[in-house]
Amino acid sequence: MAIQMTSPKRRGLYMGLANTAMTVGVSLGAVIAGALEPRIGWKPLFGIQAPLSLIAGFGLLFSIPASHTSKNIKYDHLSIRDKLTRIDYSGSVLLTTTIVLFLFGLSGPKVLALPLILSALALPIFVLNEAYVASDPVIPVSVLRSCGTLLTCLATTGFMMARWSILFYTPVYAIAVRGWAPAVAGSILIPTNAGFATGGLLAGVFHIKRTGSFYLHTVIAMAVFPVAMTVLALISTPSSPWGLYVVMVFVNGLATGAAMNYALVHLLHLTLPEMHPIVISLLATFRGFSGSFGSAIGGGYFVRVLHKSLDNGFARAGLKNRDELTRRLLGSPALVGQLEGKDREVAIGAYADALKALFLCAVGLSVIVVFVQACTGWREPEKTEEQRANEAEEEDGVPVGA
Repeated sequence: MAIQMTSPKRRGLYMGLANTAMTVGVSLGAVIAGALEPRIGWKPLFGIQAPLSLIAGFGLLFSIPASHTSKNIKYDHLSIRDKLTRIDYSGSVLLTTTIVLFLFGLSGPKVLALPLILSALALPIFVLNEAYVASDPVIPVSVLRSCGTLLTCLATTGFMMARWSILFYTPVYAIAVRGWAPAVAGSILIPTNAGFATGGLLAGVFHIKRTGSFYLHTVIAMAVFPVAMTVLALISTPSSPWGLYVVMVFVNGLATGAAMNYALVHLLHLTLPEMHPIVISLLATFRGFSGSFGSAIGGGYFVRVLHKSLDNGFARAGLKNRDELTRRLLGSPALVGQLEGKDREVAIGAYADALKALFLCAVGLSVIVVFVQACTGWREPEKTEEQRANEAEEEDGVPVGA
């Protein structure tokens, strides 16, 4: 909506403001939840989010100007019933099944082969459904035939998967390795989300004031991420300088915020204007996948490394009958602070090892992502004279759809 309702000169500003609002919510949510959970428990915490989400949804609905209507007129003559029948129910079920099976196979203490095989079988069925059966597919295969669109979506998914390792596991580091209380540990997200907001605003306010290619800027911003991630992997120890850790999570967020804005506007450059609403929603869909993929796959890998490190640590320390303690430590980083002596020493070391391994995996993924994004190219598709005239009019400050 921000892109469709603003001119190219102000597009970056509103993208940055939207990202800032979202990242402030992530920061405050972590701190507030950490403070309230010991007092009211998880169930009420999840419950109070339902009415808040409903209010926010109505707020978004009523914030859309009445004069703003869709340009897609092919649905105007259809009744509500006809529109409902065109929804790709089979594609939704197949996509959900594919993702659930894939994540189920990789998210547990052990990698399960059967769900992965079933997921691999469901994926081509989903693609065939989208290509030949669905009238309005969930993921338009025709759009993904564009190399730039497909690679940008894949790069964004991988990039944000690596980013989620920061959002999920820096608080774990603060609790298990540093010994912070859960409410205080959530505050570690404030600098990284402040960096995310700053990166998005700086890119939007001072740079994204035109249409065109942002190829080099996207690649450079994404390339900063693995560097910051490498430093974080090396300093996730009990004795590392706390100030350096805050700086690096801020830099990580800064690179992410800028990269996401640049990637979006560069994708618009790579596609025809009439395809922009589709590719924007498609990019948002793939970006949404990253949270589930990053938390499930990254969490499964983290648990497997942590389990192995705990077993090896207790064995080296000559501590026996620690199976129950290991099981509890896998699910509760806060338990580390309640231990004493060698048990505590082994637990801290195991968490530090697991965090380092996870962050280094995120480094490897983000390096691959940089190369994938670099393959998107910078050449725009051929446009008609009318399309070029419309773009010139928009750059003069006339909002899209005005």
